[in-house]
Amino acid sequence: MSTDYTGLKVGAGDALSFTLDFTNDTGSGGAATLSVVSIPDGWTGYFDGNGSEITGLYLKSGESADLATFQLTVPADAAQGDYAVTLQASCNGAVSSLTLNLSVDAEELGGSALSTDYAEQEGASGSSFTFSTTVQNNTASEQTYSFSSGAPSGWLVTFKPSGEDTQVSAITVPARSSQAMEITVTPPSNVEAGEYDVPISAVSASENLSADLSVVITGTYTLSLSTPGGLLSFDAVANEASSVSLTLTNEGNVDLQNITLSSSAPDGWNVEFSESTISVLEAGASCDVTAKVTPSEDALSGDYVLTLTAKTSEASDDAEFRVTVKTETLWGVVGVLIIVCVCVVLWFVFRKYGRR
Repeated sequence: MSTDYTGLKVGAGDALSFTLDFTNDTGSGGAATLSVVSIPDGWTGYFDGNGSEITGLYLKSGESADLATFQLTVPADAAQGDYAVTLQASCNGAVSSLTLNLSVDAEELGGSALSTDYAEQEGASGSSFTFSTTVQNNTASEQTYSFSSGAPSGWLVTFKPSGEDTQVSAITVPARSSQAMEITVTPPSNVEAGEYDVPISAVSASENLSADLSVVITGTYTLSLSTPGGLLSFDAVANEASSVSLTLTNEGNVDLQNITLSSSAPDGWNVEFSESTISVLEAGASCDVTAKVTPSEDALSGDYVLTLTAKTSEASDDAEFRVTVKTETLWGVVGVLIIVCVCVVLWFVFRKYGRR
């Protein structure tokens, strides 16, 4: 019985597989018995044949390559040193022993870490930032890590195992294993522009892992569209232009560039702005714009909805107006003239015959 490599350098917790070759020189085929003669305390091993644990096999006369494997597991708490595992095969009265010499290196232990792929991210206020992080447990025993953060006051930091929806405050990682995590950092909505450090810790009974995350806030982008008095309704006449005063306010802390004005009106209506584009609106500043709204010629009397929009690449706002349309028809004008004429005639009649 033989294998290609009888001496290996291994690490605590390793799972090893040795391919076994056999040579039967007894002159005839026969059943062979397999056994583990010696193995260090805490180590486990067995013979494998086609995916099943075996204790024997049939050996035909001559050579048989890759007929079985020996599966060996080094315990996670194995100390540094040299170890030997002795295997034996017997067939037709002949016995063959095979010794595997294994050296456990202490450098394979320790070195646990909390790491992230992209530790620095940036975005506007109101955004959430997700960091892909890995907890690596390179110790010889299972570890339970509790998470915490040193984020600024008012910031929200949550921890989730990758691919899961459940938030956790701690996870258990087997020896010499790792766990992928998603750490989501949500700043307050009114956070000012700047760079912020978010230190993260994963603490177990024997280890204190840490990582430094960084969030760069580019600014607060908020745009408001309304009227000087806040009134969002007005009257209009079919086929006649009505002027509406608008106020745009940059409520953020960063200048807004290239603000465009647009409208969503009923079919046939026309909306024109005194300024359809505002190149720059400084942080905290306001400006006034006039919209001329002309209902269609055939608009019927009643209430209509008109939406005006101010938009930049970073922010936008809508103002929804209720427009009451009034119409003037020819018969209405004629009716008014008839009433006036009747009043004039009555006035002359009473004046002429009133004293008789």
